[in-house]
Amino acid sequence: MMRILVFTQGPWGERILRNIKKRSPANWIVESAELPRSLPTIIDEPEEFIPRDLPKADLIIFLGESPQAPQLIPDLAVMTGAMGVIAPIDNSSWMPPGLKNQIKRDLTNLQIASAFPKTFCTLTENSYGYRYTAEPYESDVIAAFAKHFGRPRLKIKINPRTKIIEAVEVERGAPCGSTHHAAAGLVGISADEAIPKAGLICHHYPCQASMQKEQIDKALFDTLMHLSGYVINEEVEEQVKPFRTPPIYMSPSSDC
Repeated sequence: MMRILVFTQGPWGERILRNIKKRSPANWIVESAELPRSLPTIIDEPEEFIPRDLPKADLIIFLGESPQAPQLIPDLAVMTGAMGVIAPIDNSSWMPPGLKNQIKRDLTNLQIASAFPKTFCTLTENSYGYRYTAEPYESDVIAAFAKHFGRPRLKIKINPRTKIIEAVEVERGAPCGSTHHAAAGLVGISADEAIPKAGLICHHYPCQASMQKEQIDKALFDTLMHLSGYVINEEVEEQVKPFRTPPIYMSPSSDC
């Protein structure tokens, strides 16, 4: 059994909460609490803004939607007795790098494990983040969550004769639910069309990650919404690659 407490502050977090509740294992207890939509720039007295009578939790999923809300994370973790905190970054304006680093240090000092996946669909059982920015972590409770929710992991069945996708099983889905939506949309299309269609279906879910361009890693300057598409496309690409029609290359004419 795992006790999860999800903190929301608006529609982005509420949709993730609904999907986690819908698709979590039967032996998980998933509860939630709502944070105030409006918070002061500097929170001197956290208890004024923290819901009363919070249940105990093994893991906190923090889905704040303002740059003020993350200040509450250390106090929430202590009050609930949490062993781990996941605070995804689907919008960098809600969790600027400096604030993320401070919260991470505070939790480390409290001996509480943490993960800040950017985006939430980059979380795995041992790391979070994309490519060069991926960061490792060690936490049984976060890894237990990441076994079911995080970076998409699919099992795709393709007809070897027709090259048509016949079935897609979601072994691990993005916390927002977009992976299941994309999986349903891929059935019936050819392996040649699967990329970039998987990412486009994810975007049309719709993906609610930020559309503000930023430096995601040293080789990628793009939006976090587009990043979510790259993540699922990479998973699909590995499985459809053996069934795709090889490209045709033009040979130079001997008369040239």
